[in-house]
Amino acid sequence: MSLLREARDWLAQDPDPDTRTELSDLIERADLAALEERFGAKLEFGTAGLRGELGAGPNRMNRVTVMRAAAGLAKVLGPGKHVVIGYDARHKSDEFAHDTAAVLTGAGLHVSLLPCPLPTPVLAFAVRHLDADAGVTVTASHNPPRDNGYKVYWGDGSQIVPPIDSEISAAIDSVGRVDQLPLHGPGTLTELGESIVDDYIDAVLELPLGDARDLRIAYTPLHGVGAATLTGAFMAAGFETPMAVEEQRNPDPDFPTVSFPNPEEPGAMDLAVALAAKLGSDLVLANDPDADRCAAGVPLPGGGCRMLTGDEIGGLLAEHVITHTTGDRMVATTIVSSTLLSKIANAHGVRYGETLTGFKWIIKAGPGLVFGYEEAIGYSVGSDAGLPVRDKDGIGAALTLAGIAATAKRDGRTLLDLLDDQARRYGLHATSQLSFRVDDLSLIADAMGRLRATPPSTLGGRAVARADDLAKGDGGLPPTDGLRYLLAGDARVVVRPSGTEPKLKCYLEVVVPVTGTVPDARAQAGRHLDALKTDLTTHLGL
Repeated sequence: MSLLREARDWLAQDPDPDTRTELSDLIERADLAALEERFGAKLEFGTAGLRGELGAGPNRMNRVTVMRAAAGLAKVLGPGKHVVIGYDARHKSDEFAHDTAAVLTGAGLHVSLLPCPLPTPVLAFAVRHLDADAGVTVTASHNPPRDNGYKVYWGDGSQIVPPIDSEISAAIDSVGRVDQLPLHGPGTLTELGESIVDDYIDAVLELPLGDARDLRIAYTPLHGVGAATLTGAFMAAGFETPMAVEEQRNPDPDFPTVSFPNPEEPGAMDLAVALAAKLGSDLVLANDPDADRCAAGVPLPGGGCRMLTGDEIGGLLAEHVITHTTGDRMVATTIVSSTLLSKIANAHGVRYGETLTGFKWIIKAGPGLVFGYEEAIGYSVGSDAGLPVRDKDGIGAALTLAGIAATAKRDGRTLLDLLDDQARRYGLHATSQLSFRVDDLSLIADAMGRLRATPPSTLGGRAVARADDLAKGDGGLPPTDGLRYLLAGDARVVVRPSGTEPKLKCYLEVVVPVTGTVPDARAQAGRHLDALKTDLTTHLGL
């Protein structure tokens, strides 16, 4: 089928005036290059659902793509099943959520719709809380403003994993024209009230927060949907209300004050750090736009702020949860996160699990899971009652971290002192990243190919003791595109393409015993990481 004919067929079923105007213009101008971008490929439905740029055509996020995804999900679930739908405040999110509800109810399913744009962890919580069969949230998390996404949860409240993703993808491919789908019944639609947020807050209040509450916090939701729910949770827990960055407090799908709405990106935390200095805050907290991630920093006495890495936050939360829970427990993280968690688990006699990247795998690490995290500032914090959210929860993590910081403050200390304690106890685990963003994805495939064809024998002056090709299942995990190098002297490098962005990511770790001062060990580790970065950049050729 020619591009023009395919575009006209798409146009004929598109219910959105915005994308109809876009596509009509491209057809009228016969802009084959632009049409090829939109129709030469399609967004693939995987374990992360759908994510991509807004626009017309199968290779973009739009109402046709979303309605097809909803119809595919309906075919897999079948009539009579119950689905909870949530959404964030990005462009088109509310429309995509309502389209999903229309398609699902048209297929005979029953839908509960969250009352307004809300954090993703509220949706993940609601799936189990309402005993639903599945959940959908419309969000692109921390992607750029022109993106949106579609994430599916199963009845246990966790993200879908194979083979469910393949079953849904196949069902989507069998969907015909969306303008011929039955909509709005015979299934039912229930619009939930604000009580679902209250129920979520009640659940996170059961986390091990301690009893100290004297803490001043500067906070940013980065123009996302986290502020109201996080503020409600902190107030209900008895903390002073976190002071939010005014320019970033309210949801804004254009994210006007940041280049990328990700707390880890350079410059994203500048306004929050400035607010902390103005207020004399004890802690800086941030959520990404859908509030499933949490970033944190500690203001310094002489000015400035020390932002914590995802691994550092993970280590603090893990040891806190372990020491405040009992019984046969497990903690888990991914192959690209710090090895510190394994040492903490061993010291406390709890089980440890290591998984592929992605919270969908962490949550399924094993029974008794009370804490899971990934280095990309994603955490699920639990108690003796288990995990209230079986996915990343940036609000529950922020609340627990504030409890740790308040207890430290009562003792005349900060989170930085607790990190130094861990370094002395387990060795200084220093981690860093190299990320290469590309416009042409073939550059990533070429770089991975070069590493496989000519594997390095040394990196950063350290011999490669073992090289695992994760695509072959080396290391005892399911196959995934990645390479892991275990280096002499307790160091490690993992290289993998990002699953959600056009990036090649390299994860580096060195472990330095603290024989003198912690700052000396930290400086030594920094030099080792710099040497690894230099060698890796040369080998990758990007």
